[in-house]
Amino acid sequence: MNPDRPWLQSYPQGVPAEIDPDEYRSIPAVFASSVKRYGERPAYRNLGKTMTYAEVDELSRQFAAYLLGELGLKKGDRVAIMMPNCLQYPIATFGVLRAGLTVVNVNPLYTARELKHQLVDAGAAAIVVVDNFGHTVQEVLAETPLKQVITTGLGDMLGFPKGPIVNFVLKYVKKMVPEYDIPGAVRFKDALAAGKRHPLPQVDIDPGDIAFLQYTGGTTGVAKGAMLTHRNLVANMQQASAWLGANKLERGKEVIITALPLYHIFALTANGLVFMELGGLNHLITNPRDMPNFVKELKTSGFTAITGVNTLFNGLLNTPGFDEVDFSKLKITLGGGMAVQRAVAERWKKVTGVTLVEAYGLTETSPAVCINPLDLKEFNGSIGLPIPSTDVCIKDDDGKEVPQGEVGELCVKGPQVMKGYWQRPEETAKVIDADGWLHTGDMARIDEKGFVYIVDRKKDMILVSGFNVYPNEIEDVVAAMPGVLEVAAVGVPDERSGEAVKLFVVKKDPSLTAEQIKAYCREALTGYKQPRHIEFRTELPKSNVGKILRKELRDPAPATQAAAH
Repeated sequence: MNPDRPWLQSYPQGVPAEIDPDEYRSIPAVFASSVKRYGERPAYRNLGKTMTYAEVDELSRQFAAYLLGELGLKKGDRVAIMMPNCLQYPIATFGVLRAGLTVVNVNPLYTARELKHQLVDAGAAAIVVVDNFGHTVQEVLAETPLKQVITTGLGDMLGFPKGPIVNFVLKYVKKMVPEYDIPGAVRFKDALAAGKRHPLPQVDIDPGDIAFLQYTGGTTGVAKGAMLTHRNLVANMQQASAWLGANKLERGKEVIITALPLYHIFALTANGLVFMELGGLNHLITNPRDMPNFVKELKTSGFTAITGVNTLFNGLLNTPGFDEVDFSKLKITLGGGMAVQRAVAERWKKVTGVTLVEAYGLTETSPAVCINPLDLKEFNGSIGLPIPSTDVCIKDDDGKEVPQGEVGELCVKGPQVMKGYWQRPEETAKVIDADGWLHTGDMARIDEKGFVYIVDRKKDMILVSGFNVYPNEIEDVVAAMPGVLEVAAVGVPDERSGEAVKLFVVKKDPSLTAEQIKAYCREALTGYKQPRHIEFRTELPKSNVGKILRKELRDPAPATQAAAH
């Protein structure tokens, strides 16, 4: 047994200890290889329309040619993509990457304030946005470096008559497309048509070039862009493929349900990239919150794999008709983004016959670090084993490794670890130490077989449905409210989303109500960051230097707890 890598003894048969992160120079090189092998096979399906690898190849070529030939963007320029799961997403993403540019993924539900910060910080030159969110872009356009806005309707790639019908219903029946007016904006389909007129020059992409600026909150509450290079993502694809490939996944034959948004690193890599490399079909779910329709799609999809967060699996299990879905082809269910609850995992196994396998990753690691063996007989509460070519260790506060079995901070090394945070060397230095270990901020332990268990989070971060929420950001927003004297935000357990935001508020204005605070937060914060619980206090617990002690609010002593109810 390797004492430094005890997990290797527990590796499933056929999984190698190392992968070759340099087998491909870039993501477009992997994509080109898949197009060659699987050209006529279905690649992405959405709202009843399927696109083959060859079609995505041609359309993304057109988009790349438009960005370079028509817009004159230069290698390394940043292009923001702001859309839910739809066919335009892979076309735009592969187009940006093939042009040697960098993708900046934007959560379409961002408020104007959040969007502006990200576009300015990234220095984005262009944005592709779905009509539903055009009004948010319009609001901040003048204060950003954007040179070009490219707009598209959710139905635009669905063909006739379906496309126009979908767009009409969204706008006029469901009223989901607020009016907006952006002079000079170009329609996505017109951009593709313009790209047809330009050749795509040979762009030399270096493995160290930044493929994605993937934004993640910081402990300071300011979203930072993790610089994920082509080599980072190619390595993570290879690592995941090695893990999955040893488990009977057949190249060119798998169908994966992509319900988590592709703008989130988990679905981006695990679904969008890994299954592209495997020649699989990504079945894109645009609105997984509409559970009845989601279940309807599952019934006709013939899916063999699904990824999700605990809340998604829980939602499906509680939707009528889910138990009537045909699970006979299902081979893999992968849970990540937040802790999978044992009760949900056990119920999933009972209904589907397939074990819900937990994995662990971070935006900063492209994301996969650990995955459980896929032939796991039942849920084990661990985040699994470090994947090939990955080292992990547990360190104490002084940066020393702790003995096996003891709890400390989980640290990671491997080809999937980011280059650093975009234009924030001091923030990078805080998380990547001199020896190249990335400090995750998660408290964990490793058992004698090499399985890793997350015990708690080191920082005060709140995890809502797999999204990071930083108390400082929430507190900054609420503290700016007239009528609020002091505020503290903590995470409290929530059955639906794992954790929810709870505010403790000391009033300045005695007439201030919880509803007013919630309304104020709805204006400034995207859905998952909004407080679900608000409690008023006459004072907040503080340290001797006046720092609010969130820990005491999270774990109040029994005496104060009684007062809280």
